[in-house]
Amino acid sequence: MNKKGNVKWRIVPLLVLSLIGISTIRPITAKAQNWAALPPYNTLWPLWSPPLSPINTASGLPAPVVSSLTPRTVLPVQPGLTWHPSLRSPWLLYNTPVGLAYYDPIAGINLWPPKILTNLITGSPITITLPANYSALLPTSAWWILSNVTPANWSYLVAYPGYLIALPATTATTLIQPTLNSLLTAVALL
Repeated sequence: MNKKGNVKWRIVPLLVLSLIGISTIRPITAKAQNWAALPPYNTLWPLWSPPLSPINTASGLPAPVVSSLTPRTVLPVQPGLTWHPSLRSPWLLYNTPVGLAYYDPIAGINLWPPKILTNLITGSPITITLPANYSALLPTSAWWILSNVTPANWSYLVAYPGYLIALPATTATTLIQPTLNSLLTAVALL
């Protein structure tokens, strides 16, 4: 009986320290910014992905590698990732000779922006109204990234020559098609 009492008294301080640790860590994680809104559509860019949002040396915070997502944006790394928070899954972004493209698991590779981000009458961008807590929304699940980046990369490489048809022959011959090993893997994206 005496041993059981001693065990309880040894566990109590550990539980108290654990609760203190959790209470001090939780406010830090609650304030973490996971996403940044990029103009002109306000789709969300992942601040949680080091290759897509490296640490800014001046601020010490992650910063997107691009400042906007227009059809003419050129990504320094591929695939990029952006998300409309009303949708279940994000879009993976790629450079093409005719502009930015995105991968959708259902529709495949298409030119940016998706139709839901464009006013069908004027053709102008529709700016998403974001929820107040958009920057703290959870990151894209690792499962989704692991399941979709490889097929997206392959789809992009297969579709890429199709974009060359739209260009003059002299331009098409000077363009270099990216290789699979030049694209980020799912693990690298995380």
